[in-house]
Amino acid sequence: MSMYGFRRIAAAILTMAGMAAPLSAQNVTDADLSKGLSDPTKWLVVSGTYDGQRFSPLNQINASNASQLAPQWTFQAGVTGQFEATPVVMNGILYVTGPQNHAWAIDGKTGKQIWHYQRLLPAGLKVCCGPVNRGFAVYGNKLFMTTLDAHILALDPKDGKVLWDTELADFKLGYASTVAPLIVKGKLIVGMAGGEYANRGFIDAYEPETGKRIWRFWTIPAPGEPGSETWPVDVLERGGSPTWVTGTYDAELNTLYWGTGNPNPDWDGDSRPGDNLYAASVVALDPDTGKLKWHFQYTPHDTHDWDANQTPVLADLTINGQPRKVLMQANRNGFLYVLDRTNGKFINAWQYGNQNWASGFTPAGRPIEIPGHTPTVEGTETCPDWYGNTNFMPPSFDKGRGLFFLTVRETCAKFIKKDTPDANVGDRTMGGTVAPVGPRTGALRAIDPVTGQRKWEVKYDGPGWAGVTATAGGIVMSGDHEGTFMVVDSSTGKVLYSYKTGAPIFGPPTTYTIDGRQWVFLPSGLTATAFALPQK
Repeated sequence: MSMYGFRRIAAAILTMAGMAAPLSAQNVTDADLSKGLSDPTKWLVVSGTYDGQRFSPLNQINASNASQLAPQWTFQAGVTGQFEATPVVMNGILYVTGPQNHAWAIDGKTGKQIWHYQRLLPAGLKVCCGPVNRGFAVYGNKLFMTTLDAHILALDPKDGKVLWDTELADFKLGYASTVAPLIVKGKLIVGMAGGEYANRGFIDAYEPETGKRIWRFWTIPAPGEPGSETWPVDVLERGGSPTWVTGTYDAELNTLYWGTGNPNPDWDGDSRPGDNLYAASVVALDPDTGKLKWHFQYTPHDTHDWDANQTPVLADLTINGQPRKVLMQANRNGFLYVLDRTNGKFINAWQYGNQNWASGFTPAGRPIEIPGHTPTVEGTETCPDWYGNTNFMPPSFDKGRGLFFLTVRETCAKFIKKDTPDANVGDRTMGGTVAPVGPRTGALRAIDPVTGQRKWEVKYDGPGWAGVTATAGGIVMSGDHEGTFMVVDSSTGKVLYSYKTGAPIFGPPTTYTIDGRQWVFLPSGLTATAFALPQK
């Protein structure tokens, strides 16, 4: 065994203090995952449910009593980086991943660590945008997490020990993975990160029991495949289109929906003429085979790094008097899209941020671009900036109120193009640079996706990064970049409760019950805080 392999195994650090007995096996089934949040003691899928709505049926904490919330415990990670993950919750235990491929099991009542796992990583990693991780998946008696060196691991929930380890791709070629996996019909679905490193994006399915790969869908077509005509042939192997945020699933249609990221290089579009499929798109796949059913490209020939990796939210809406099965996505480019999820057809799109690059859409949903926003050597000013009007932070949808809640970033930037030299797979290849311009603000915003009307907003002093969770208690929970956790009335936008955590919030709130008491778990910086109402 190599020294690296030995160190990797030795890095499973177990702490059983505070536990009366070892954790029991879980045996999570497809039926358990399909039930979503109907069992209030569990949060098993990263969005809570397969549809990505991130809406909890819990109402113990509600608009009438949220002001009485109080922190009950805090957990200090004691590592470098930041939390972005949603925990898996079951049997009163929180299983959460952290930066640098750390992971923990935490007692949900006390915040005490049960076990800690760390994967020691090799030198030479090429990680674009922070050494983060967005969460576990769970199936059978295993937890699953992706790694910064582009592996997928199975861990034992009882003690955090590695059960199997499979390489997704060669990290030396710029591949990494930060995504929370998704289990669909007994298949472990994962994506990858690394679109800035001139590689080729993909979505994979694996056997949860063994780690054997079942299928791969390349988000950049091979020469001769449909969509390859939208690229120069010599760019296909390094065209980007990463898949670093978890998708969603419709069991009735047996369709997996997954967003894709920027084409490469980011800001030099001259080096890759064409629409550049399937970058900056949502792809609808058959989860049994990985075959493409349909796609929709939000930003053809993207030259602003407007990844379309945001959560595809599935819902049934009445539009023009007709029931429609829709996919909603608040895209990084500044528009909230509503698509027919049965076939990918464009229904509508609403401006939700301060974008200034498009005046509208063709009937097929292609943006009508305003001249003067393509990056140039001199630089062009465009809104939003390269981080977009939103980003990886998950939104929430309250179907009863018909409101879509999201964190909005109001930002602009100067985009400066530079000619791209010949690049090899794995080279960091940006095609220019960017610089922020003008004021930078943000908000928690409620939007009617049928009309595009903005119902209310809570303005922030600066752009935020926190995810959103709404509940049947008539509340929306999120936070700002100043570290303020807040609970807001879903109907009015009135702030009902706020708490200064002391660190920027990059993750979403998660809510569940333990022994009948509702809790809210919030990551902030490298601290996680659990909130609840006072016990009677």
